[in-house]
Amino acid sequence: MYAWLTAVVGLAVLCASFLTAFFPYFADDAVYIMRTLRLGARLNRYKKSRPFYSILDRFLDAVRSHPGKLFLHFEGRDYSYAEADRRSSKVARALRAEARLQEGDTVALFLPSEPCFVWTWLGLAKLGCPAALLNFNIRAKSLLHCFSCCGAKVIVVSPELLEAVEEVLPTLREQGIRVYILSERCGVQGVHALSAAISQASDRPLPRDLRARVHNKSTALYIYTSGTTGLPKAAVVTQERVWAASFVQAASGVTADDVFYINLPLYHSAGFLIGLAGAIERGMSAVLRRKFSASQFWDDCRRHDVTVVQYIGETMRYLCNAPKRENERNHKVRLAIGNGVRADVWSEFLERFGDIQVRELYAATEGNVGFINYTAKVGAVGRINPVHKLIFPYALIKFDIEKEEPVRDAQGLCVRAARGETGLLVGKITQRSPFIGYAGNQQQTERKRLRDVLKKGDLYFNTGDLLRFDHDNFVYFQDRVGDTFRWKGENVATSEVADVLTAVDCILEANVYGVKVEGHEGRIGMAALTLAGGEFDAAGTYRQVVSCLPSYARPRFLRIQPCLEMTGTFKMRKVKLVEEGFNPAHIRDPLYFLDTEKKTYIPLSEEIYRAVVSQKIKL
Repeated sequence: MYAWLTAVVGLAVLCASFLTAFFPYFADDAVYIMRTLRLGARLNRYKKSRPFYSILDRFLDAVRSHPGKLFLHFEGRDYSYAEADRRSSKVARALRAEARLQEGDTVALFLPSEPCFVWTWLGLAKLGCPAALLNFNIRAKSLLHCFSCCGAKVIVVSPELLEAVEEVLPTLREQGIRVYILSERCGVQGVHALSAAISQASDRPLPRDLRARVHNKSTALYIYTSGTTGLPKAAVVTQERVWAASFVQAASGVTADDVFYINLPLYHSAGFLIGLAGAIERGMSAVLRRKFSASQFWDDCRRHDVTVVQYIGETMRYLCNAPKRENERNHKVRLAIGNGVRADVWSEFLERFGDIQVRELYAATEGNVGFINYTAKVGAVGRINPVHKLIFPYALIKFDIEKEEPVRDAQGLCVRAARGETGLLVGKITQRSPFIGYAGNQQQTERKRLRDVLKKGDLYFNTGDLLRFDHDNFVYFQDRVGDTFRWKGENVATSEVADVLTAVDCILEANVYGVKVEGHEGRIGMAALTLAGGEFDAAGTYRQVVSCLPSYARPRFLRIQPCLEMTGTFKMRKVKLVEEGFNPAHIRDPLYFLDTEKKTYIPLSEEIYRAVVSQKIKL
C-alpha cells in the first residue's frame, strides 16, 4: 500500500514538473477556463429564468442578504446597500410621477461621477427604463446628437452642467425633450427642479411588474463611443451584455470580500460596466472618486483598505511619474484591472508599488470579442485558449494599412494573418456573440460588419484594431485603424475635429490624425491644414477648438500645407503624416503648438519640441 501511494505521489510530481517545464501557463489556463465555464453557465441560467434575472435583481438580492454592508464610499460618506436601495426607489418614484416615465422609455444622464448617478440609474432600472450615459465633456452639436440618436425624451442633469444644457435648450424644447435638474429649485425656463420631488417621494420598494417586459435582449444602456462619423455613436448595451461585462471582475479573481476603487468616469464602459456593475455582481464594496488623482490615489487605497483598482494606460503612467514616497508600497492592493498600459510602464509600476497582479484587458463597448491577460506576462492584452475561441469565435486577418481594408485572395475571402504577424481582429457574429450596433445609425452599424471573411456568406464584427498573436498564445495590441485615435483614455474622432477646424474662416481643409509622443500612451491630436487665403488666424483657431472640443480632442499641433495629399478614391492620406510627426527639424511646413497659457497657437520651435519630448511641457 505504501509503495503504491509513493508511486502515485511520484507520478503526480513528475506530471507537475513536466507541465511546468513544457506548459508554464497550464495552471493559469486551467483556472481561467474553469471560471469562464462557471460564469457562462450562470449567464445561461439567468437568460432562461422567467422573469429575467438582471443585474438589478442581483443588487436587490444583496440588499436582502446584507443590507448594512458598505456599497459605496464617496468623499467621506458611506452608503450601505439598503440606503442605496431606498434612495434609488425615491428617484424612481419622483421620475415616474414628474416625467410620466413608462417601461422602455430612454432617459439620458448628464451627470458627473458621484452617488446621484448611481441612484438615478438604479431608479431607472427599477422602472425598466434604459439609461443613456452622456460624456459630461461633450457640448453643443455633439450633445444634441447624443440626445437624438438614442431616442431619449428626458434628460437628468447635474447643476454643475446646467450651463452646457442651456446652450442647446432651445433645440431641446423644439424636440420635445424634458430637462430635469437635481436641485431644489431652478430659475431657467424649461428646466424642472427634481430634488424636492425626490425628497418627498416614498422609499418603499417598487413593484416588479413595472419592468415586467425586461428580458436578456432588452436595451439596458446606451454608452457612447467615438468613430469615423465624427460624432459619438450610441452603442446599444443589452441586459445580457451588462452581465457579460460585469463578469470581468469574477474572471479576474475578485471576490465579495474585496474593496474596488472606481476612479474612471461612470459614463465609460470601464467605470460603469466593469467597475460599478462588476461590484454589484460580486456583492462587494466600492470606493467612488469623482475623477482620477495621482497624488491621492494611494492615500485613498490605504484609507479605505482598497484591494482592487482600475486603470487605463495613462493613469498608471501618472502614478509612475508622481514623486516617490516612502510608504508607497504600504497598501493592500492585490489586483489592477484595466487596459492600455505600455509594457515599460507596467514593469515600472510593479517594481515601484509592489506585487500587484495586473489584469490587462482588450475589449470594445460594442464589440463581440475580448481578451483578458490572466497571467503575469507583461505587455500582453490577453491569451488564446480553445474554450474562449469556441464560445466567442474570432480571426486575425491580413490588413492593408495604406488602403485601409482587409487583404483578400482570388476568391474574395480574407487571408488569415500568420503567428507573429500583425493583423485585423474580427469577431464572428453569432447568436452567442452578437453585434447589436449603434442606436439610430444603421449606416455606421453596417460599416462595422464584415462579410465573406473565411467563407462565403459569413459575417464578422470589424474591431478596427490591429493585434498580434505570438507563438506562446499571447495577444498583443498593436494599433488602431481608421479615423480614430486615443488620447487621455478617450477615443477621438478625426472627422469631428476636422469639422470644428474648418469652421474657422481662414481654414479651407483639415486632415486630422494622432501622433505618438515619447513617454505618453496613445496618440495626441495633430492636423494638417490648408488655408482659404491670407494668414493663419492662430488666436481665432484656438478660440474655436477650446469652445467646441473637450481638452483631450483639441489638436495640440498644426501643420500648414499648400495642399493635402489624397488617395485615388479621394481619401486624405494620413500614414506619411503620422510617420513624420511634429519635429520641426524634419518638416519644412510651418508648425504650430497650442499654448494654453498664451491662449493661442504659437510657432513650434525646436526648443518647444525638445521641451515636449522631454516632458518639461505637460500635455
